Amino acid sequence: MGRRLVIILGPTAVGKTDFSIETALGYGSPVISCDSRQIYKEMRIGTAVPSEEQLAAVPHHFIQCTSVTGPWDAGKYASEALSLIGRLFDKGHETLVMCGGSMFYIDAVCNGLDEFPDVDPKVRESLNETYSQEGLEPLVRKLSELDPATAASIDLSNRARVIRALEVCISSGRPFSSFKTGRQVKRDFEIEKIGLSRPREELYARIDRRVLKMMEEGLEHEVRSLLPYRNETALQTVGYKEMFDCLDGKTSLDEAVALIQQHTRNYAKRQLTWWRRDRDIRWL
Repeated sequence: MGRRLVIILGPTAVGKTDFSIETALGYGSPVISCDSRQIYKEMRIGTAVPSEEQLAAVPHHFIQCTSVTGPWDAGKYASEALSLIGRLFDKGHETLVMCGGSMFYIDAVCNGLDEFPDVDPKVRESLNETYSQEGLEPLVRKLSELDPATAASIDLSNRARVIRALEVCISSGRPFSSFKTGRQVKRDFEIEKIGLSRPREELYARIDRRVLKMMEEGLEHEVRSLLPYRNETALQTVGYKEMFDCLDGKTSLDEAVALIQQHTRNYAKRQLTWWRRDRDIRWL
């Protein structure tokens, strides 16, 4: 039997954690997390990090392993994950289990990343200053002018993605989308993708309950502790953005909870839309 990486993916709150632990135990594998927010030490409640019991059931990698203040992206994750995968295969594992819902991270592991040019730090600083003073809207307008293709394909409510695309456009003088070649690298192991799904109403109910559970576990306190770091890229994500607005007095607590539920449901829909295009996924 050749070396194989089983990737368990699916929308948020679908039940990936329990399924991955069960699968990993069957293969004698650890779980290699592929979640772009659960890697942060300071973000436990709002990212639904596996419980102590779940973490104790099987070894996990890339869970709360770095700080929100440190540099981390899909390229760094893919580099470190592939290195770990190689070491685990060399130790005798034949099948490894990866689990997560971060589309770009999974894509980077499976297919590699396109190479983008270096960015002028002054451009990034200027874009962040614009965001601080005027919000996201003028940046979205600028991206739509410079690169309509990218503007039509990314989440325009995601500050980090909008600024990343813009800084490449401005620094290089070329559209961000022109650097995306669509090429795929060949890995030296087999990749099997298993997608988990549920009926929409059931999934949305699970999302709503999860958000309420986060509030019961102390999400508001966790977000208060992160106020000094609120501008870090890691914190520009659902659950934290809405709670920061609440703490600023822009919304009530009930409104913030409702928005987190709504935005999480929207994110789950985007995840499914992204993966439905991948014919290699076996859906359960």
